[in-house]
Amino acid sequence: MVRRSGIAANASLDFMAHIKGENLMIFFFFAIAAVLTVTAAVKLSTYADVISLKSKWGGLMVGTILLAGATSLPEVTTSLTAVILDNPDIAVGNVLGSNMFNLLIIATFDLYYRKEKLFSRTDMSHAYTASLGIVLSLMVLAALFIRTDLSLAGIGLDSLFILAVYIAGIIFINKQTEKGMTEEAEVSRSEESTPSYAISLKHAQIGFIIAAAVILAAGSLLTITGDEIAVQTGLGSSFVGSFLIAASTSLPEAVAVLVALQLQNHNLALGSILGSNLFNMILLAVSDIAYFSGPIIAASSPVHQITAGAVSLLAAIVLLSVLRGRKKVFHLYPWPSALLIVLYFITSYFIFIF
Repeated sequence: MVRRSGIAANASLDFMAHIKGENLMIFFFFAIAAVLTVTAAVKLSTYADVISLKSKWGGLMVGTILLAGATSLPEVTTSLTAVILDNPDIAVGNVLGSNMFNLLIIATFDLYYRKEKLFSRTDMSHAYTASLGIVLSLMVLAALFIRTDLSLAGIGLDSLFILAVYIAGIIFINKQTEKGMTEEAEVSRSEESTPSYAISLKHAQIGFIIAAAVILAAGSLLTITGDEIAVQTGLGSSFVGSFLIAASTSLPEAVAVLVALQLQNHNLALGSILGSNLFNMILLAVSDIAYFSGPIIAASSPVHQITAGAVSLLAAIVLLSVLRGRKKVFHLYPWPSALLIVLYFITSYFIFIF
């Protein structure tokens, strides 16, 4: 009996060690994927700065469209892989959580570089982008409350409506930007004095594509390992999708903003965050197309209502910061960003307990 008990105990220890080893490997691969996205994002921002300097596009448009789309590639693969894994909570939570985390990023850097007054050095056209982001967030919030099963060709009507408003909004913003933007706030920046000036436009374009491909590949690995972490830790897909994976896939945006600010390209920094949030919203429609079990928003957890509401509120604070950015006298300049950070962590707590 003693011998058999000893053998059973050893077998149990070997099994536990095996499980622990597998857990460590999951976290290891998750960390590797995160490091790859950060490294590629540094290159993306540098090459985007070159493109904004040496092409007809300025920092606002490069940030809002080009850099925003590239840094959002992890969200694309994350949401689609989550759909393949039949986990709509991670797909929806990734989009909303990433948007929420992106707004935390810009607020944090605004506080850190508060002497530069980030929002006073960016173009007022960002107000259009921020406003569209608020509208789309409120639409998602409404869809999460209504939870309709109505669909067209298997795609939820709510997702299609969000996509249609996004397209109409982008067209409107482009027209307003072309009409109203004469000079960017960063025009005083001397091109020859920037480190990016030594890189050729062709080199930047090729490098940008390669860096974007690296970020795209890392996104799938983040999702697969993140889904496994959700199972092993017991935190739940809604919380992991909204925060763990969302924060990791937002690492490119964080690095992009940091590099853009170091390069004194403020429009590129703000544009990459606001543009990324807009781009993320169309992922709901893309994910809905790939999800064959009905409208994806209706299939997700009600807890995402908190995240969607928080994104709308935080985006409104960013809009306020953009609108007051042109004032020459600031009274307590950092307070909107400080308020945004506080609300972010309050919302995180409520999502965790629900």
